[in-house]
Amino acid sequence: LTLPQFVQLMDNFVGEDISLPTVKRLTAFIKREYKQTEEEKIKQREKIHRMSHMAQRKHLLEALFEKWDSKACGSLDLEEVIAVLSTFKGHKGKEALMEAKEELCSRYPQLSKVGKITPKAFQIFLELIASKFTGNEDETMDNLVSFLTTSVEQSHIKSLQSSARRKWLQDIQKAAETSGTNMEPVYKAVIKALYQDMEAHGNNKTISAYIALLEENQLSPEQGQVLLRYVACTADNAPYILNRVLHRDMKGISFAAIDQGKPIYVPRVQHHGNIHFWSSDDHEEEKKGSLLVLPLHDAHWRVFGVLGLDTLRDQSHTSIFLTHEITFYEGVCHAFSKAFHHICMRENVLQVAVTALDWLYPRTPSIHAVTIYLVEPGADKNYTLCKMMTTDNTGQKEIHKSPIVLLREENLLRDYLFKCTDSSEVTLTSVYGEHHIAVPLHDLSRQTLGIFDISIGEHKKLPPQEQKDLQKMLKMAQAACSEILQRSLEEREPTQVLEAEHVTNMRHAGILFHRFMLQELRECV
Repeated sequence: LTLPQFVQLMDNFVGEDISLPTVKRLTAFIKREYKQTEEEKIKQREKIHRMSHMAQRKHLLEALFEKWDSKACGSLDLEEVIAVLSTFKGHKGKEALMEAKEELCSRYPQLSKVGKITPKAFQIFLELIASKFTGNEDETMDNLVSFLTTSVEQSHIKSLQSSARRKWLQDIQKAAETSGTNMEPVYKAVIKALYQDMEAHGNNKTISAYIALLEENQLSPEQGQVLLRYVACTADNAPYILNRVLHRDMKGISFAAIDQGKPIYVPRVQHHGNIHFWSSDDHEEEKKGSLLVLPLHDAHWRVFGVLGLDTLRDQSHTSIFLTHEITFYEGVCHAFSKAFHHICMRENVLQVAVTALDWLYPRTPSIHAVTIYLVEPGADKNYTLCKMMTTDNTGQKEIHKSPIVLLREENLLRDYLFKCTDSSEVTLTSVYGEHHIAVPLHDLSRQTLGIFDISIGEHKKLPPQEQKDLQKMLKMAQAACSEILQRSLEEREPTQVLEAEHVTNMRHAGILFHRFMLQELRECV
């Protein structure tokens, strides 16, 4: 137990009405009776040492990946990584490398097609190589990391450039982590990153940019099963393309970029002949400049949209995109994908909560209200609580389009929510005679991801059957959320159990809740 967890456990145990002398007697009892054997102490020290070593190694691997990824594109070329690793420990090292590569490609089949390796796959690759050597695996891994760190060098100028670019990419992720489930701040952060890079490293070219996402084409499937909807763009393009759709049977190179899974660059649009121009200000033959369309990949390297940039409004008419710029735009695509899917994950978690409450409410008339919060990073390593949804005693839900943000210092009466977040344990309290049960939703490392704030009115506890149903709901909701988080982390195709899980929209998250409920029922029969 951590300190906050221990305090919360004791707080729940003694309750609210206990006297100070009783608390002192309990404290004296625990001090007197708690004993730890020498073997337990050794095991605890070994566990702490192991956790510290793993955290340090993770930090070193992240720093190594960043150093190697000097262009801040979010992935490394697999063959380049193999070329450097092939000089580690001579012939034995090459044998270990080939075996590890075979296992990695088996685990990530898309690697052989895209030839790019993500930070997660990079770490797994090094662990696989280390496991092929005899002797201490940890020691081999440390030697491998040290070898790569000294092998990968970059110039001071490149370092400064990648440092600035990485900061802009981090701003995209930060926008996703602090905007509830709203995509608008992410779109703005992407456009801002493109402008900042153009000013710093792009000779101040005048650029236009847009993001278009794939959707199922339900209205006119004869024009193709999917379409591209333009969801964000620079201000100059907004009147022409925002919320417009591009079909497969229309002119353009976007679907070619999607099909190939690679960027398509047209240095002179006036000579291409297959460019879709949304603006009708000039005749097509008078339009000059460059066009670049990059596919947006998810963690499984499936394309879900495109990022487009052009210099059609640049007065010089000779501006082109350089290689280092295109590489950075690939990094922007990677950062946007992470941000986009982070928000999708939060939407899915909320959908699980909605489905869980729909199941719970007919069974628990004693529950007065439930409020759902998501945890977001705040200033100075603090965090805030984002009020996402409120449900009354009839089950009527209010989803907050603009989430209400709670800061600890401004919400003393809601401090039990912050205690619940700190300890990641159930917290019981009473506010003005109204009893609350705050229950955390955990992420995969048991940190608090969100909170169910359950009000049961004047009742100190729920009737036994209602309590049982509440516990069952919370257990299934946690299982569904863990599955969502695992899928977003693994970079591999998920295993689907129910036929309904093949539905690709957000309803799938709610189906997960029922899947776990059904699986538990089967186990009980």
